[in-house]
Amino acid sequence: MKFADVRSKRSTGDRPDTHPAEGLAASIRGLTVSLERDGARSEVLRGVDLDVGRGEIVGLVGESGSGKSVLALSMMGLLPQASRPRTHGSIEIAGVDVLNSAPSELRDLRRHELGVIFQDPMTSLNPTMRVGTQISEVSHDRETSLQLMTSVGIPDPELRFRVFPHELSGGLRQRVMTAIAVAGRPSLIIADEPTTALDVTVQAQVLELLADLRDTFGCSVVLITHDLAVAAQIADRIAVLYAGRVAELGPVAEMLRRPTHPYTVGLLSSRLSLETPRNLPLTTLKPETATPAERMLGCAYHSRCPLADEKCSREQPPLAPVALGADATLLHERSCWRSVAQVQALAHSRAPVDTVLRSESRQLSEAGESVRLDDVHVRFVLKSGARHREEVHALRGVDLTVGAGESLSIVGESGSGKSTLLRVVAGLIPPTSGAVHVGNKGAQMVFQDAGSSLTPWLTVGELLRERLRPLRLGSAEVQRRLDLALTTIGLPAGIANARPSELSGGQKQRVALARATVIPPSVLLCDEPTSALDASLAASVLNLIRELRSAFAMTVIFVTHDLSVARLMGDQIAVMTQGQIVEMGPATDVIERPEHPYTRSLLASVPTIEVTTS
Repeated sequence: MKFADVRSKRSTGDRPDTHPAEGLAASIRGLTVSLERDGARSEVLRGVDLDVGRGEIVGLVGESGSGKSVLALSMMGLLPQASRPRTHGSIEIAGVDVLNSAPSELRDLRRHELGVIFQDPMTSLNPTMRVGTQISEVSHDRETSLQLMTSVGIPDPELRFRVFPHELSGGLRQRVMTAIAVAGRPSLIIADEPTTALDVTVQAQVLELLADLRDTFGCSVVLITHDLAVAAQIADRIAVLYAGRVAELGPVAEMLRRPTHPYTVGLLSSRLSLETPRNLPLTTLKPETATPAERMLGCAYHSRCPLADEKCSREQPPLAPVALGADATLLHERSCWRSVAQVQALAHSRAPVDTVLRSESRQLSEAGESVRLDDVHVRFVLKSGARHREEVHALRGVDLTVGAGESLSIVGESGSGKSTLLRVVAGLIPPTSGAVHVGNKGAQMVFQDAGSSLTPWLTVGELLRERLRPLRLGSAEVQRRLDLALTTIGLPAGIANARPSELSGGQKQRVALARATVIPPSVLLCDEPTSALDASLAASVLNLIRELRSAFAMTVIFVTHDLSVARLMGDQIAVMTQGQIVEMGPATDVIERPEHPYTRSLLASVPTIEVTTS
């Protein structure tokens, strides 16, 4: 299976007819799902209608909590029984009534007709089995398994075939999950955020693999993502979900050229690109203010919508066809009371923000060094015996200097050594050789998965007080600093009594930032802190990190696989591959005038969309 550049191979004109008239791979009618949590029941999906044509790729887009993953679990017959699910409506896949079939029928359906790629591969892979064994369970052949590992971008597949999941990076684990999902050549693949933790080149490979499976075997794909640009690479149609309902559904080209729902307009305006101004705050969606009961009465989006009126808060708009242009074969639907002309005017009225962010970049000669690495090597031993020793050389002679108050973005593929470098600076991993120097206030780390890094049985207040304890402050001063830390990250004081499980993804990431900066460090280390967040939440967290850097004059080292984020967050960008820095320079120079072939290959893989209105 060959992988070419997604955008050059597939233009909108190359895609099949976007109206699934020749047959359906999946049909969903009036799907309502309610789940119970802590004794309270809430509707997660509310009357979803969606068809997936044979050989069609449908992108399912929306913020966290919109119902995307619950819809996927419903299609697989895997709703969590601990939540006591109640369902209404119907789901039919390959002639099987998913909601009313026996467990044995659902097992056969999942075994022969469905391929699944979950968002978190670590919870899907068996930690006690080697990677190759898990792939071979589906492919039934070692050689085929190795070919699959190569096709999804796993380097040195012979070595990785023998390792356990915990010995791989997050990106490599997701590639293994993708190989398992496609090994059985299913008729329908449900991919739940399959590219969230992947770098741009592997993301392009995974998307191309899904598209090639559709083209070669005629299978259908439901691609769940919070990034419209990812869906736009291969999807034929996009369904935008909000609060458990379909807000807009239509062909990709029309959806991006002329969005007809205010929520779609907001999603498009929130996403980053390589042209996003570096000195302005990022656009974010208005926070939700309506109660769940108020959202049930009218349009669920009304409290955040700049076009909402009284009718929007009282009456729920139906999902209805809308005429766009002269081609009536392109079915486009939306759920909104406002006219298409009003929504188009909103898309055109994105006024520039007049607040300019103050840059804290300083010349090294004036401010001194904050971080310096001298010829740093890191080796990890995978297997050691009397006759055989296997090891991974994660860092190879890294020399790096970051001035006080400067920001550096580090980009590269999974396994390039980015996170290892960050952990060496944090003191979490000792270098095998070389020297590491960090400012006198030390470094604090913000991890990719904030939920896993926050102690689950401690409240937010207890987490922050724990960091302040070494200072031996009085109770009044501790409370003052705690209140100030929460105010600085934009959270109410009352959230100090909440535990991590009660917080949203964006709130958890803000608490992680508060914990890292409640005693301002010399260096703030950010390891992919926004990669799993939807566009608007990611924008708010990035705005916060830039504000904290300005407020505390910190040095920031930001690891990311998103070059748009790297350009925004770094005064300089360092490009890593195979444990080495192959290019480093001012952010705009590296993006606009890359010198190394590897940097150019990363830029060529960045997913882009043309957002224009007419």
